[in-house]
Amino acid sequence: MSEPKAQPGAPLASRAQAPLGLVAGSGRFPTLFAQAAARAGRTIIAAAHENEADPSLASHVARLRWVKLGQLGHIVEAMREAGCSEAVFCGGIRKVRLFDVRLDWLGLKVVSRLRTFGDDAALRAIAAALEEEGVKIVSPLPFCQELLAPRGRLGKRAMSDEQRRDAEIGKDAALKLGALDLGQTVVVKRGVVLAVEAVEGTDACIARGGSLSRGGGDGAVVVKMVKPGQDERFDLPAVGPGTLAALSAAGCSALALEAGRTLVLDREEMIRAADAAKIVVEGI
Repeated sequence: MSEPKAQPGAPLASRAQAPLGLVAGSGRFPTLFAQAAARAGRTIIAAAHENEADPSLASHVARLRWVKLGQLGHIVEAMREAGCSEAVFCGGIRKVRLFDVRLDWLGLKVVSRLRTFGDDAALRAIAAALEEEGVKIVSPLPFCQELLAPRGRLGKRAMSDEQRRDAEIGKDAALKLGALDLGQTVVVKRGVVLAVEAVEGTDACIARGGSLSRGGGDGAVVVKMVKPGQDERFDLPAVGPGTLAALSAAGCSALALEAGRTLVLDREEMIRAADAAKIVVEGI
């Protein structure tokens, strides 16, 4: 595969010819990142998690190796074979799968060091282990600034005063939740916190909160925030058309995102869906 030419002003242009590793999980972010990095002149080498990453990612990278969850040594091998000294983490891993890992020698080394299995603690330990093996974990954000949520409304509709009050309550609750290294999503209606994200993930949290908010005016407000002290190399909050489908199915009326720090994937498609469903989407 021939390497694309770097575009003017491309991020990290001085290293444009160095291959860049991509440790891929679920969702659209790995593909969108690979496309953006390729436009910036980088050759992408992917280690993709089985039953999480989209198989179509293979058509957007120079090389792809499938790994099972917990096979950190296999990830290192894939990066070394391709000459990658840097890699990014993109995409999620369903938290319920953390009880079904296939640890190799490096995975066992990481688990033996952990004192807590919170999201950030585990990811930092994984990053540290990969870096000890010569693969530095870097932020994906220099390649995809355009994906970050802007401040203000993203679609045609703006929040009502009541929705804005609920968004502020959800923001405070989400920051407290994040400080405990738990989830990033909170569902609120009329000042009452209906659901907070735990191991089930964002969509299930939305469904649970929506089921408790049926009837009586507008639906619930969903708030998604970055955790305090968030390491921007991984686990940034992300939304997309699937998130809007979950809000619509749950009867929720608004989605509030932390502006400048939340990834909005397939933005145009998501906003069309929001406008069609009369759901407010706003960066706060």
